Amino acid sequence: MARRLIILALAACLTVVFATCALAAQSIKIGFPIPLTGEIPKVGESSKFAAEMFKNEINASGGLLVGGERYPLDFIYEDNESKPDSAVNVTLKLINRDNVVAIVGPQSSRQAVPAGGVADDNEVPMITPWSTNPDATRDRPWVFRAAFLDPFQAPVAANFAAKKFSAKTAAVMFEVSNDYSKGLADNFKDSWENMNGAGSILTMESHGPKDQEFSAQLTKIIGLKPDFIFLPENYSFVALIVRQARELGYKGPFMGSDAWGSAELMNLCGKDCIGQFFSTHYAAAGATGATKAFIDKYNATYGYIPDDVAALTWDAVMMVTQAIQNGGKVDGNLKNMRKLIRDNLVAMKNFEGITGSMHFDEQGDPVKCAVVVEIDSSSQFTFVESVCPRQ
Repeated sequence: MARRLIILALAACLTVVFATCALAAQSIKIGFPIPLTGEIPKVGESSKFAAEMFKNEINASGGLLVGGERYPLDFIYEDNESKPDSAVNVTLKLINRDNVVAIVGPQSSRQAVPAGGVADDNEVPMITPWSTNPDATRDRPWVFRAAFLDPFQAPVAANFAAKKFSAKTAAVMFEVSNDYSKGLADNFKDSWENMNGAGSILTMESHGPKDQEFSAQLTKIIGLKPDFIFLPENYSFVALIVRQARELGYKGPFMGSDAWGSAELMNLCGKDCIGQFFSTHYAAAGATGATKAFIDKYNATYGYIPDDVAALTWDAVMMVTQAIQNGGKVDGNLKNMRKLIRDNLVAMKNFEGITGSMHFDEQGDPVKCAVVVEIDSSSQFTFVESVCPRQ
């Protein structure tokens, strides 16, 4: 009798194990190596919030519809600590330990460039939502992005600043160890000097990743009397630099870039950033259609207006799931499934996202428009103009 009970108990345990395995096999696992701590935690929060909202919406309907069947989405989040080496390590974990079918992230170029190499080497499709440095995707057939590139963003910022500020000279400040910040600074210098001639960039001032005090660089910049300061910096540095510049007596304008666009910027910068401009991926104020629906739902769920990181993450996740749906099946072979997603991303001719219409070029980069926004008196990022690439 005791032996029979033991056998029945073992059979029950095996049934549970097999049922669990069968259930796990039915889910679609996607990995997110995002900065939940470190220099830009708000970027990680926005990414996770947008992804969770997408996942919950799909799973509430029974799962992602693929080939006539529904599969639940399973999103796995790993903290890359806003560090390049951590981004590499957690991307490897997601690939080798968690067996994800695709990667969404990292966001910042500083993490996306090395993580992209890992994804490409392991033949796992990866979409970085927010990275604008060309090296993230360059010659990496498994890596894509949802954001425009710095060589496109730089002339957008330069042309707008020249027109808006009637500017002939500029100064640039950037973080020397950040691929995004340094790369965009260099691209901006090239664009500006092509317009205004050699010497029209009065100085290129750099700082380190942990610096908090910038009086030496700003004193030099202010002494040269540029028509404006270009600041391709993450939002946390923007708040510090703009405030310190005002304290040192600088009254001129700043031109920013898409890394200004975090929902945390105005909490840190306040009135010092009112009236400034930056190039970015979408404008929440005045949005319509599907973009407004996304903004309203995010705001109702999390209590604040989604920034460009959230919108781009939504688009990136939607591109991955659309690629899965276009493949028509969920292949039990992980290698085959990853290739199916990659092939269908390549074949995606046109994608209508929250941040606009786009399609991928031969490097996996989207051809899409940029917008310039102004920070208005109510701290909203309001649309000023849209700039689209030549087709």
